[in-house]
Amino acid sequence: MHQAYVLGLGQSGISAAKLLKADGWQVIISDSNNSPSLEQRKQDLEQFGIAVELGGFPDFAELLALGQNVDLVVVSPGVPWDCAAVAQARSQNLDTIGEIELAWRYLKHIPWVGITGTNGKTTTTALTAAIFQTAGFKAIACGNIGLPACEIALQVLQKQLHPDWIIAELSSYQIESTQTVKPKIGIWTTFTPDHLNRHYTLEAYRDVKASLIDRSEHIILNGNDHYLTEFGAAMWPKAVWTSIDDQVTEAITDGACIQKGWVKFRGESVFAIANWSLLGTHNRQNLLMCVAAAKLAGIKSEHIDQAISMFQGVPHRLEHICDYEGIPFINDSKATNYDAAEVGLQAVKPPVVLIAGGQPKQGDASAWLEQIHQRAIGVLLIGEAAPLFAEMLENMGFKDYEVVETLEKAVTQAANIAHHRAHNHPSQPLPTVLFSPACASFDQFANFEQRGDCFRQLCQELCQKSMGHDKPPITPEIGQ
Repeated sequence: MHQAYVLGLGQSGISAAKLLKADGWQVIISDSNNSPSLEQRKQDLEQFGIAVELGGFPDFAELLALGQNVDLVVVSPGVPWDCAAVAQARSQNLDTIGEIELAWRYLKHIPWVGITGTNGKTTTTALTAAIFQTAGFKAIACGNIGLPACEIALQVLQKQLHPDWIIAELSSYQIESTQTVKPKIGIWTTFTPDHLNRHYTLEAYRDVKASLIDRSEHIILNGNDHYLTEFGAAMWPKAVWTSIDDQVTEAITDGACIQKGWVKFRGESVFAIANWSLLGTHNRQNLLMCVAAAKLAGIKSEHIDQAISMFQGVPHRLEHICDYEGIPFINDSKATNYDAAEVGLQAVKPPVVLIAGGQPKQGDASAWLEQIHQRAIGVLLIGEAAPLFAEMLENMGFKDYEVVETLEKAVTQAANIAHHRAHNHPSQPLPTVLFSPACASFDQFANFEQRGDCFRQLCQELCQKSMGHDKPPITPEIGQ
């Protein structure tokens, strides 16, 4: 019997272990940590006949020296590709792959759309899947969105699922451990500095993403991303480009663009842009890449039009939660870096009461700070990044900020500020309360979804109180 070792006891690792077990492998899954939740997962997996080791990864050199079989090592996305155990497995010439590569081995007979990029991946993945599904395809979104790819592979192996297309959102963590994944269509949405704590240099981060695109049969690139246009034009001369600019270059007319109120692909009018309702220029960029993918897959314009007219976006990305006294509360928890948060600020109507903070990341904050300066009437800072962001705002001469530490306090204070503004300036536009953290969530939450769910619940409770006429007291604006 073949023996496989899976590193990492997260959702992706568990799905990989179950897939291999179902295919007749003997499986040992390990995690470097130990906790009550991991102990519970261990008990659950042992019922499937999967061995679980907590508190460390295997010593592969020692296992081989003892004559044990190690036929496959599968690395979860949360385990760094250069960690000691993974490096040792590779140095021993063991078949060492990531969870996405494993899924590909079971799903490569099905065409994939592989979607990567710093920002915009989730919306592009969800909309692409929606368009393909509207056209009658059984298109499954997976990877960094929805189910792990190995869970899809397990259902296909067990003949419970028969997809026509796999629509895979792929992070750099997932791509770096793939070797043969070759999408039918590869999409690169945006590129800005991120995950440098994992990849160390911008060039290494770029090269990971480029490796997926380079293996794709058809390539779609965002022509409004400055870095991609500089880097990609020479790399992939046959790529399909997209652009929302009014002045469309000759190169873009072979791809997708917006002209005179119409979305066009290779000169053909597909649908009226008025049918698209999502906020922000970035979402128009996402839209065009989805249109290009759909057209390359042979989908008719009426199906694309129908899908985009019904699409409401994805949770945690400029998600409208509720209106408090006419003031919109927007959940942008997925904005985990400066660039995504800058896009969020640009997309909503000013003036803005911004809630930001969390676990800070490396990157250039200057463009984000400039948007705060132009559009925000107040900034409420939470989490580990609060002192850093306060210093940044002070240095640029922005005084209308407050360190409130927790999201609960921030929502209450944001309502106070917005209500005060509306009460004292009735002739001016109502403010927008925007939760766009520009940070990872791991200082106070398990992930950005949990953080966004918390914000949603707090906002809904606030609006319910408002309907019951239990309004917060009017307090002075920040800086007064």
